[in-house]
Amino acid sequence: MKIKNLFFSLFIALAGGMAAVYIYAKINDPLVRPSAGVLPQSVYYAALNAHEPSDVTFPDFTYAAEKAVHCVVHVKVKSVEKYGGSVNPLYDFFYGYREQLQIPREGYGSGVIVSEDGYIITNNHVIDKANEIEVTLNDKRVFSATLVGSDPVTDLALLKVDETGLPFLTYGDSEALRVGEWVLAVGNPYNLTSTVTAGIVSAKARKLGLLSNRQRPRIEAFIQTDAAVNPGNSGGALVNTKGELVGINAMIASYTGSYSGNSFAIPTAIAQKVIADLKEYGSVQRAMLGIYTKEITSEFAKEKKIAKIEGIYVESTVEEGAAASAGIKEGDIVKRINDIPVNSYAELQEQLSKYRPSDQVDVAIERNNQLQKIKVTLRNEEGNTKIIKIDSSDILGAKFEGINERDKRNLRIQSGVRVKELGEGKLKEVGIRGGFIIIRINDIPVNSANEIREVLNDIEPHGRVMIDGVYPNGRVAYYGFAK
Repeated sequence: MKIKNLFFSLFIALAGGMAAVYIYAKINDPLVRPSAGVLPQSVYYAALNAHEPSDVTFPDFTYAAEKAVHCVVHVKVKSVEKYGGSVNPLYDFFYGYREQLQIPREGYGSGVIVSEDGYIITNNHVIDKANEIEVTLNDKRVFSATLVGSDPVTDLALLKVDETGLPFLTYGDSEALRVGEWVLAVGNPYNLTSTVTAGIVSAKARKLGLLSNRQRPRIEAFIQTDAAVNPGNSGGALVNTKGELVGINAMIASYTGSYSGNSFAIPTAIAQKVIADLKEYGSVQRAMLGIYTKEITSEFAKEKKIAKIEGIYVESTVEEGAAASAGIKEGDIVKRINDIPVNSYAELQEQLSKYRPSDQVDVAIERNNQLQKIKVTLRNEEGNTKIIKIDSSDILGAKFEGINERDKRNLRIQSGVRVKELGEGKLKEVGIRGGFIIIRINDIPVNSANEIREVLNDIEPHGRVMIDGVYPNGRVAYYGFAK
């Protein structure tokens, strides 16, 4: 009897345990969802695999990369650093002889072909002070390049090679770029030609507070990316996934000198107009609004009782400048330029850099909490609306042109600018004739009309101008006059 009771108890316990397991399994079935019924098994597994790589579409960079690498060139420059001394007898006569040490230098960078007839964009700092410029295409062809013009304020320069039928990149809309959008950086880091790196747009209209070669603030509205850029990438292309040129890679932010996560490119919204000016006029036709500004912060908005932290605050205006003449006043808030919002000084610079003196723009301002539009005729740095051609007779009464490497070899010179046309002016007064090649001004080598202008601008009024050069027959000549 006791044995029967023991077996019966064991049976009851076993049956109860099995019932408990069955009920627990039904309640906790993974295919059961409260208030949702049972999902089909196929749907459940599809949900589990939704984020696996096989089901994710990544951007395809191959088209943009293939297009861009053929349009980006390797730039090699040669220069001579001089320490003391003089090679100009007239200079020696006035200032005394100084022994001179000359050290040859080589530098490297990148460039972007932007037309089939051989115009190439690069950075000003890549070709600065270069005596010789050589470019190598992706197909290994090598060309000597001449400097058409440069602009230290935007760190851009335009080169030209004598060739046609070249592959080139078309301009894209850098203003349409969005933060988070994929971009490619193409260039020649560490002399490794045709290198492509990918990243995203990290920020737009970034201002770094740099100075140009002449210690004036640069125009900055950089595209910041995390595409790897290293020494040698300068002057290369930043392209979107369509293979369109949206920026010129210019610099990195790094404590080591190598890429550490941030790189910066000059947007084509700025570069396109600068290059067009250099090509047409030899110098950049810079349009000025004529205002001094302050960016609006929460503290400043509270102090000035500004309702929204938007726009740029006008601290003062240039007397008889473009803004003042149009009626813009101190205390106004500039909201838009031609319907494009501006909320920082960099964004304001980016918009103004697209225009030339005499262009009219609609400036939307807020005054006394009321919005209004004012039409402003932009002016140049001298306060007028004239276009200044750098190769016109306002420079020494002459027009200039670059010389090719063959002429340099034949005349055994490393720099030079030819007097193309001679009109009334200083050069004619001191006896210079057409065809004369200016090698140096005040012992500074010159290779373009733009460099001549820069050297002259650094000489004080009535200061001595010492020119040495050579005629096509090889006769060396020296000239001097007061500015």
